[in-house]
Amino acid sequence: MFQEMLQTLPQVIIDGLTLGSVYAVVALGYTMVYGILQLINFAHGEIFMTGAYIGTAVLLIILGMGFGSSIPSLLLLIIALVITALCTGLLGMGIERVAYRPVRRAPRLVALITAVGVSFILQDVVRIVAEILTGNYIVTGPSLFSKQITIPVSSFLSVFNDASLKVSFFIVLICAIGMMISLDFFVNKTKWGTAIRAVSMDRETAALMSINVNKVIAITFFIGSSLGGATGVLFAIQYGTIDPYIGFILGIKAFIAAVMGGIGNIRGAMFGGFLLGLIEMFASANLSLLTGGIFGAEYKDVFAFAILILVLLFKPEGLLGKAATEKV
Repeated sequence: MFQEMLQTLPQVIIDGLTLGSVYAVVALGYTMVYGILQLINFAHGEIFMTGAYIGTAVLLIILGMGFGSSIPSLLLLIIALVITALCTGLLGMGIERVAYRPVRRAPRLVALITAVGVSFILQDVVRIVAEILTGNYIVTGPSLFSKQITIPVSSFLSVFNDASLKVSFFIVLICAIGMMISLDFFVNKTKWGTAIRAVSMDRETAALMSINVNKVIAITFFIGSSLGGATGVLFAIQYGTIDPYIGFILGIKAFIAAVMGGIGNIRGAMFGGFLLGLIEMFASANLSLLTGGIFGAEYKDVFAFAILILVLLFKPEGLLGKAATEKV
């Protein structure tokens, strides 16, 4: 059994890093909003989904206009990422202004229900628009960076099988890591990042120190939503087909990643995303083997939730989080 698990390990690592990078960037949106408002923005998964549709639409429009042969694929992707990030960033700011700011001082349950309502609205709006424009809400994007590469791992270490990947693997991984490093630098090294950290520590005191709290919260939503939307484009490039419901389960998984790493901890969200992606791909490849065929790859989600429960039982603040002390 151990030998069979080793054979598939290179492919598991490649697939896990690809999926984990998506989880990690989406988890950043959850953890940024929670760090400031203590709000679980369940609409963030749908912002990710909206970004996937916007990015796919931009690529299809550019290719449909006949520019596909004259513009390099990498430049096409950059254009789609920039336009999508701006659109979803503004969408996130609009959601905060219309749906969350009026209930900011209400009980947290009210804001949570509002977030769930916004997520359903986005699902239905995107579905209606996609059906009107294409006749089907399930959309297949253009095949960019789809060339397959085989890594001859077995020629170096015979215990492993060869692994295959698409060129888009490198694109997704590099873009995701670049966005995470940029966000970490912004939050820890810039003036606005200092303001965000100040508001997350004590909103009232930050306001007394002449920090515009509403503007900081709006910027936080813009950044988190921009990252989520851009990641939706990367998801569409990697996996090809999208639908209005991809944001729900992926958003839940990204939230799990944020909790595993330490909700409110940016670096913890990154770590949790990659860890969850690797765990999920390992379960998908080996769960049937580990359980003697009782459970198959379709139970990988159960495996991920079981890991979350264990983390919450033994380290509820998350793997990289710090236990909070409450003064009474």
